[in-house]
Amino acid sequence: MADIGDESGPGHTPVMLDRIVGLLSPALHEPGSVVVDGTLGLGGHAAALLGAHPRLHLVGVDRDTTALERSRSRLAPFGDRVDLVHAEYDDIGDVLDVLGRTEVQAVLLDLGVSSPQLDESQRGFAYSQDAPLDMRMDRTRGSTAADVVNTYSVAELTRILREYGEERFAGRIAKAVARRRAAEPLDSTRALADLVRDAIPAATRRTGGNPAKRTFQALRIEVNAELDILARALPAALERIAVGGRIAVLSYHSLEDRITKRTLQGLATDTTPPGLPVPLPEHSPQLRLLTRGAESPADDENDANPRAASARLRAAERIRRP
Repeated sequence: MADIGDESGPGHTPVMLDRIVGLLSPALHEPGSVVVDGTLGLGGHAAALLGAHPRLHLVGVDRDTTALERSRSRLAPFGDRVDLVHAEYDDIGDVLDVLGRTEVQAVLLDLGVSSPQLDESQRGFAYSQDAPLDMRMDRTRGSTAADVVNTYSVAELTRILREYGEERFAGRIAKAVARRRAAEPLDSTRALADLVRDAIPAATRRTGGNPAKRTFQALRIEVNAELDILARALPAALERIAVGGRIAVLSYHSLEDRITKRTLQGLATDTTPPGLPVPLPEHSPQLRLLTRGAESPADDENDANPRAASARLRAAERIRRP
């Protein structure tokens, strides 16, 4: 969720900024150190890291062209210490190859949807504002949320809502979508939000916030292939981190955090086959975990920026090459 808040606007502060700078900084002191911000957003974390380390070089990656343009302006004072690239963050390896960087000292991934995407109604991410049903982070390509709800089968929609939105009324909502689109296309955020509200039991609507929240999350994940990209991006990023380098990942729902936890813990575990008298060096851990479980924002940060409340931070240091 690159810059779910950001310093460029009122109340916009990057999530867990000081903690992330503190976790990554030990790897960034040497001249020529490189950090990759794979989900640049408005560049709040990036600006803080560049400011804290005057000899640091930043590679900023984002699939959202609007975010890149805003970051380009914000990071202009850092001159040639910054490379900005329009790409998916699972393409980190190819991006670094083009830039001639074989390895880097740190990677930051701040996942999900950013404040500008939520706040700009025409992007179609928010159920609280009426807009075309889009939800693409990269508006230059790909299917929209309208394409999904108007073309996927009831079974496919049910699976997406259940798996990605953890929506217990997934089947009811999917059938309601099918009935609606048989009469006319479903193409606006308000129409979808109203349909979801009407499709679930009345008692459920009275608690737990907006009943469309889980459906919108599920569609956003599907449209942007968020979980598939994360599953590819983590190994790609870790492969390029030098010994002594670090990675920090901010997740905003359990599905993202589960993938991150599994990947980092897997590489932080000794895989020596059981029964051998001594650990084998080639099976020793590649990573050292820097956080105990997933860290959450402090209460004062949540009070100042309610959207940060769901954030979960995990970090690790590379201690051995594969």
